[in-house]
Amino acid sequence: MNDFRIIIDTREQEPWSFTCTTLRRALPAGDYSVDGLEHAVAVERKSLADFTRTVLHEFPRFAAELDQLAQLPHTCIVVEADLDHVLRGQAADVLRGASPESLLGAAVHIQARCHVPVLWCGSRQAARAFTDAYLRMVAREIAARAQGEGPDA
Repeated sequence: MNDFRIIIDTREQEPWSFTCTTLRRALPAGDYSVDGLEHAVAVERKSLADFTRTVLHEFPRFAAELDQLAQLPHTCIVVEADLDHVLRGQAADVLRGASPESLLGAAVHIQARCHVPVLWCGSRQAARAFTDAYLRMVAREIAARAQGEGPDA
């Protein structure tokens, strides 16, 4: 995949750096996708503070974004936080009064109702590494299916 390029949404305020070529342009859903596969794969990046604010205080607005993500065959939300730390109360300063249980409930709700997986990646670096690997794997799978090599071909 010599022409593999990651698309970073123009609204992404704290974009990750990747070893491959990246392009900035508006995406129909999510913060990261693959050039040419924008309607097949997207990853939504959330810091813990952003995830907390979005799912607990701005959910009606975020619901529209979730609807767009849910339309794609390959999508997920990556959270730059460790769920164990959140549940143990080690992120109370970031949660600003929200209970860890309510945050977990919102994440489970998103996955169960919207069918968009929420992945707690532990850190910004781990979330970036996961996203890079995920986008590459999805792009390979789509290319293999298009060539009649994949399991669903």
